[in-house]
Amino acid sequence: MHIRRAVSADAEELSSLLNEIIRAGGTTALEIPLSAAEFADWFIDGEFPLTCHVAEHDQSLVGFQSLSLYGDPPEGFADIATFARMNPRTAGVGTALFPATRAAAEEFGLEFINATIRADNVSGLGYYAKMGFETYDRLVQVPLQDGTPVDSIKKRYRVDAGHNKKPDA
Repeated sequence: MHIRRAVSADAEELSSLLNEIIRAGGTTALEIPLSAAEFADWFIDGEFPLTCHVAEHDQSLVGFQSLSLYGDPPEGFADIATFARMNPRTAGVGTALFPATRAAAEEFGLEFINATIRADNVSGLGYYAKMGFETYDRLVQVPLQDGTPVDSIKKRYRVDAGHNKKPDA
């Protein structure tokens, strides 16, 4: 798997990947599909994205991970979003993307990376825990577009956490 920064030309393929996840429902707070132009604005080159990396495998984009300042996060925080292609599924996409995202967060001088995950997104909660994110808040009964209330779990990753770990003996 090859990891690189996303470019505007990726927006078409990545919006298709994301829209499949949105249409399937149940894992993302996003509920309305995005055009390629909207995707580029939200995740690659708009006002709020800091960085976006893609994972390439077998000549196609199999996932992406972004950091953004959308929603005016606290000083020193940026929000992470991680998405992997549903069909065909490629194992390890999020794990492969995170080192590049973490390095970008360090370059931006961030203190924390924030992940807000739907409480019913078991795989997402597991992924962020595996990456070292710790739960620090819960948003109760956030309504979806159809009015269905779903809790959201807020997890954060201390960007310098990797520097605090002792090397393996």
